[in-house]
Amino acid sequence: MTNLEVSPQQEVCPPAPSGEGPGPCLQLWPEREVPLGGVRAMNVRRTLPQRGLPTIGAWCFLDSFGPDRTAMSVLPHPHIGLQTVTWPLAGTIRHRDSVGSDVVVRPGELNIMTAGHGVSHSEFAVVPDGGGELPLQRGLQLWVALPDAERHRAPAFEQHRNLPQALAPGYTATVFVGELAGVASPATMFSPIVGADVVCEGASVLPLDPGFEHGILVLDGGLTVDGQDIPPGPLGYLGAGRSDLHLTALPGTRFLLIGGEPFGEELLMWWNFVGRTHDEVEQARDEWEAQAALADSENAAARYGLVPGHGPDAGAESGRIPAPPLPGVRLTPRRRSIQG
Repeated sequence: MTNLEVSPQQEVCPPAPSGEGPGPCLQLWPEREVPLGGVRAMNVRRTLPQRGLPTIGAWCFLDSFGPDRTAMSVLPHPHIGLQTVTWPLAGTIRHRDSVGSDVVVRPGELNIMTAGHGVSHSEFAVVPDGGGELPLQRGLQLWVALPDAERHRAPAFEQHRNLPQALAPGYTATVFVGELAGVASPATMFSPIVGADVVCEGASVLPLDPGFEHGILVLDGGLTVDGQDIPPGPLGYLGAGRSDLHLTALPGTRFLLIGGEPFGEELLMWWNFVGRTHDEVEQARDEWEAQAALADSENAAARYGLVPGHGPDAGAESGRIPAPPLPGVRLTPRRRSIQG
């Protein structure tokens, strides 16, 4: 999270009608190929955060991966100050965490983990019984920053298998967090927010909350918004102050919609931590590294807890992901370069 590439050229958004934050606009922020390396051996395409655009609402991280047959194998690692949102598009993922969860999530189902003060978890692609070719894997991994009043809470996990849909001429939207078009997700969130998987074709009008800023990521097909084409790949930032979104979609178009009230707090993001200060992040890192030397009983009681099934007898799933070294300078929060 510290090696972001140089930001793209940006336009300045006009003030929103409320006078708070950027108003309606359309900026395209390019995706960046990020090699994750290690046992995961995967490349992902990252569109959030960007230098100059660290958040959209409380959304602070967005990776997409696949479609390919590379098996996701992410050993236990820690988080603080955020919620992880796992949205598979193809294939299945097994999630285990220090809260005691051990579940499989499939396309159309939602995993959401609230890290709070500290949690650890692992994610592995589900391999078919008896071996054979791994099914295609594709999905989205997102983070939501917890507001200051909630970021030290106890960790928790939810899975939702039956999510509501907003239906209207031209589109079907699966609302996995927040509310859209009068349809509300059952997922527990801690700030005003929306996340939806939208399938559309032709011309349609999507109702939006004008108090939110929004972004869209085309997954398949293509959209035209404000007379501008949006292909798969770049993140389209829409600004705030829109009560609806007029769009035209190619056949078979599918896109992600994210949004929320502009996040009023500065964030310091490094590795898997969302904090506020360098000292806080440094302490979180040191406590994760200190757990490596603990016995299982001590580890289970430590800040990040113990992820069952990853002990010394777990074969290829034994171990943990060590924290990288901190850079040689003090970390500082990212600020937006878009201006109101």
